[in-house]
Amino acid sequence: MFKLSADWVYPIASEPIQNGVVVTDDAGVILAIGRREDHDPASLDVRRGALVPGFVNAHCHLELSHMLGKVDTGTGLIPFITGVVTQRNATAEVIEAAIQKAYADMLEGGIVGLGDISNVTDSFAAKQSGRMRSYTFVELFDFLQNDRAKTVFAEGKKVYETLEPVAGSAKSFVPHAPYTVSPHLFEKVNAANHGRKVTVSIHNQETPPENELFEHGTGGFYGFYGKFGISLEEFRHTGQTSIHYALKHLDPMQRTLFVHNTLSTRDDILAAQAWSDGVFWATCPNANLYIENRLPDYSAFMDCGARVCIGTDSLTSNWQLSILEEMKTIKRFQSYVPFETILRWATLNGAQALGFDDTLGSLEVGKRPGVLLLEGVQESLTSSTTVCKMV
Repeated sequence: MFKLSADWVYPIASEPIQNGVVVTDDAGVILAIGRREDHDPASLDVRRGALVPGFVNAHCHLELSHMLGKVDTGTGLIPFITGVVTQRNATAEVIEAAIQKAYADMLEGGIVGLGDISNVTDSFAAKQSGRMRSYTFVELFDFLQNDRAKTVFAEGKKVYETLEPVAGSAKSFVPHAPYTVSPHLFEKVNAANHGRKVTVSIHNQETPPENELFEHGTGGFYGFYGKFGISLEEFRHTGQTSIHYALKHLDPMQRTLFVHNTLSTRDDILAAQAWSDGVFWATCPNANLYIENRLPDYSAFMDCGARVCIGTDSLTSNWQLSILEEMKTIKRFQSYVPFETILRWATLNGAQALGFDDTLGSLEVGKRPGVLLLEGVQESLTSSTTVCKMV
């Protein structure tokens, strides 16, 4: 039995406790949450700082870890995607080494749950180690070409079936984004996931040309597709923002994780939440700054009671895979967001989005969420002295 105490304990599912105590067994399962005054001082391991649950990285592309620093910042999404497509290839040894390092860095940074996009099998070995709970999203896209849906799904199914089950982890088929998935491919994704309660992630409203494509049938995606010899002659714009196309074709009975949401408005958020009670919103602030030099309007999500969670995206679009650094960025640029709100985004909301809240996301009796010590958070979350350590 271990009795950890700190200046503050943030259980997340209940109110913070000053001079709190977290009692765990040898395996890290929480036995009790209490106050320092109720324990023999000699029995306590007392630390300065705040005890919080382990972090959940709700959105990552671990398989792109070898691309650190290869794609320019601030170009906008379309040039960024072009850079990924044209520079992604590397030797298997380079890719594997980068993935293993990134995975280890996430563990060291207090991440205990991971929502990870997979187009190929490169990241499977790391995730099958089982050192953190992982949700693998096997991502599909046919570039809005209905006649390619069958082939694309068959290729994705081979990737999906390669991933061996690991206790506590999960997988599902998911669409990439509104601007890359045809109605026929959405149908195949929905059919493959039907009958199971899964999480479906989809990139959403990350760049102005995305909304322009659906609202007006114009914009940069026509030129982008043209470069790769892909025609949009059969595409018909909807007159609405891109999320409405996604809502029309997604399954409202599943948990749905909209990712990035840089341009999502209150109307977009309310429309999604009226469509389903299983909606979550993943924000990746450092990636949004890296690619588009902008952040979502977090006040809109807070005003709408949205369940926001935090991701890191990939090392193609970030300088590190650290949930703490994402938290610092939110607080640095939109300081009105309360610390406790950001902390919930980084823990329990992410665990709920992935269906991992039976063990992760909050300090509650019976859970095994990992316990982190945040040092320096009392002074300022954005301070360089704010660090986290697994205890």
